[in-house]
Amino acid sequence: MASFYNLFKYTIGLVVLAVLVLSSSFLGVLLYGRISGQDWVPAFAVVGGSRHQLDSSLVLPAPAAPAPTPAPTPEPRKTEARLSAPAISQMPELRSGCELTSLTMLLQFAGIQKGKMELVPELTRDTTPIRWKADGTVAYWGHPNVGYVGDITGRNKGFGVYHKPLLAMLETYLPNGLDLTGQPFEVLEDHVASGIPVVAWTTINFKTSVQWMTWETPSGPVTTTFSEHAVLLVGFDDQYVYVNDPLTGQADVRVEKDRFLTTWEMMGKQAITYKPAES
Repeated sequence: MASFYNLFKYTIGLVVLAVLVLSSSFLGVLLYGRISGQDWVPAFAVVGGSRHQLDSSLVLPAPAAPAPTPAPTPEPRKTEARLSAPAISQMPELRSGCELTSLTMLLQFAGIQKGKMELVPELTRDTTPIRWKADGTVAYWGHPNVGYVGDITGRNKGFGVYHKPLLAMLETYLPNGLDLTGQPFEVLEDHVASGIPVVAWTTINFKTSVQWMTWETPSGPVTTTFSEHAVLLVGFDDQYVYVNDPLTGQADVRVEKDRFLTTWEMMGKQAITYKPAES
């Protein structure tokens, strides 16, 4: 009996000792949290081998997620811009060379000091001979998206060239050439506003009524007009666009925007330029 009593006291003593050790550890954690400023208490505590739910008000809440960084507000589009670019006349040497002369202006703006006559031998040509119909219109000739068609000097029948061959020529000097053909006109305006002019196709004297014709080529039929023309777009505002016109050699020629848009669309929304150099 005495042995049983002693064993009982010994067991009770161990239980009390374990409770005191666990309690002191828990109080130590609380005291450390209070001293360190971190009021942290676990959601559960183990006492006597069992998990006990603690008061949730003692549990430190999870840190709030950082607020997302607001996206930068895009700058509004510029509604006007004017650039100063070299003005070069295609006359008298290149009576049918408005596109090459406009390209020369663009290259000189970019710092490429090449003259129009220096560029003539480099221009890709479609040398398909011209054949005439009985009524005096063209039956068969070259395609301006293959190369320059006709005689650029105008001594013989000349026509012109479209954006693809001219872009390829531009890229021999500026690998960052950019074809804006088919883009909305606002894209051309934005490019001018960024500080770089654009070669754009229009009609001679910006005529909105011209004579159209179709002829066959080795690449298929082409429908066009001998009023086809190209200029260097150097500015715009709400009512006007401003161009360097190689036909007259004048800079900053003002043209009604609606009129220019009509002629530009008539000629297939053709336009080429180059991208800004990467910094």
